Amino acid sequence: MNELKQQLEINNERYRVIVSVKEEYLDGKLSLVEGNRILKEKLGTCTPDEFAFAEQSLKGVYKDEEILDKMDDLLALFDGILVRTNNVYPENHPLWVYVEEINAVEKVAIEADELLKQDKFIKNPWLGVFDNLAQWRIHLSRKQNQLYPMLEDHGFDRPTRIMWTFDDGVRDAISTSYALLREDKLSEFIASMPETLEKLRDLNAKELEVLYPTAVKLLSDEEFVRMSASDHEIGYAIISAPPVYVVEGVNDDDVTANGCGAIGGEGTAGTGNVSNAFLQDLAGLLSKYVGPINGGEPAKDQVLDVATGKLTLEQINLLFRHLPVDLSYVDENELVAFYSDTPHRIFPRSANVIGREVRNCHPAKSVHVVEEIIEKFRSGEQSQAEFWINKPGLFIYVLYTAVRDDNGTFRGVLEMMQDCTHIRELTGSQTLLTWDKGYVGDNSGESSIVNVGDSQAAGDIGATANSGTQDGIGINTVVEESDDEPLATDVNGTFTVDEKTTLSKLIKQSPEIVDYLISLNPKFEKLKSPMVKIMAKVATVEMIAQRADVDVHDLIRNIDGFINKK
Repeated sequence: MNELKQQLEINNERYRVIVSVKEEYLDGKLSLVEGNRILKEKLGTCTPDEFAFAEQSLKGVYKDEEILDKMDDLLALFDGILVRTNNVYPENHPLWVYVEEINAVEKVAIEADELLKQDKFIKNPWLGVFDNLAQWRIHLSRKQNQLYPMLEDHGFDRPTRIMWTFDDGVRDAISTSYALLREDKLSEFIASMPETLEKLRDLNAKELEVLYPTAVKLLSDEEFVRMSASDHEIGYAIISAPPVYVVEGVNDDDVTANGCGAIGGEGTAGTGNVSNAFLQDLAGLLSKYVGPINGGEPAKDQVLDVATGKLTLEQINLLFRHLPVDLSYVDENELVAFYSDTPHRIFPRSANVIGREVRNCHPAKSVHVVEEIIEKFRSGEQSQAEFWINKPGLFIYVLYTAVRDDNGTFRGVLEMMQDCTHIRELTGSQTLLTWDKGYVGDNSGESSIVNVGDSQAAGDIGATANSGTQDGIGINTVVEESDDEPLATDVNGTFTVDEKTTLSKLIKQSPEIVDYLISLNPKFEKLKSPMVKIMAKVATVEMIAQRADVDVHDLIRNIDGFINKK
């Protein structure tokens, strides 16, 4: 805590005033009006990082739930005192990107405000609004997977945990309103929208007023460069993908030296909180078995003795990346140590999760489940826990297994996640070779630790369940359950494709479209993820072009040619 105080340059006297007023208010000894008067009299103003540090310092005195319930009142306590920042950051800086997204979603919210004022309800404009609002979970996911872990590396974890609950509230409100719209429950939909927009704007204000100003003061240029590189793996909401943030004098070697990389990890981001002593010990160990660290690259062809064979480091990485399941591992210290980086990964992961406390990878309402599983695994009372997600056209199986050494000592938790949709559809027997649908076999017959079912459905004990990611893009991505209408045609009978055409319509018209897109650009490989079955009804041509970083007009021309040729 002292290190965090030094980094934020917190003045002791001011800090004591802020904490004492907060505590007396929470204890009911001060009213909002009296507390506000004392703060104005003794402080005059309060910076965002002072406010956030005081919130962090209440840890142990008050439960997160108590702070959460009073958060809006605590902010009101500082009305006219909390310094508003301009949130001006260098172009393409990760915080600049967050602000750009907030500016973009505010335009969408203003459009929704105008629609609420209209006497006559027209559904199509609202669907356009939710094409954008449905993307907001990407903004939240990037924040949870990228920004929160880096702040936690500096001992700043309580404000992020509390904000995560507000994240969930916004995501769920958008999902609920969208469901009402799709189901044509118009009066209920209209009644829900003011609260949904209020929650969205309230969370955005908290990010702008407290989170970003504190982050820019706490994190280094190297950390922001590393963050930017992995941000692109998760994606962006509403705005086009920006270039990777670059700082003069900070290069790839600098970033790597600050603790990057993991076997099978994404991008170049990494722990960022590993001690120099540990790195030296690790370097010595690796130099003994796989070649010198300081004298060159580790020997990829160095043969290692594994439990039942001999493999090179390169082969081990390849095996993990080609497994038909996703793996994540949390060690005995409850730190995320590894996840497999498979092309078909069900939920996106960021390497910034490596070294993160697993309880910080989940929203408050799911943490008790995580802790219960680890506790029962550690005690030996249980060895496995399984969950599954069963939705139309999608079945995801999740299995958690206690990892123990030969002496029976608890060494962590292994998560296995698999899309079993195809497996559950199999009937009869298949004993001859066939390449149908990319599977080898034949047909001689007929052809996070989270609460499954809650808004966090499926995530992992190791990263974010998308949520959870806690959500990733998330299993509860809002989608339309009814069948899509076919693609529109012009007077000549030619199918028309534009930026707003959804992927589900394209697939319905031509099931081969995904393979065609992958042939155009390998970045489209992620369209084979099982999550596409959920995302397809909201993912537009414009959105998938942004995610693959391709020109949307070129993509439309290619799709148009393929669809109409078919």
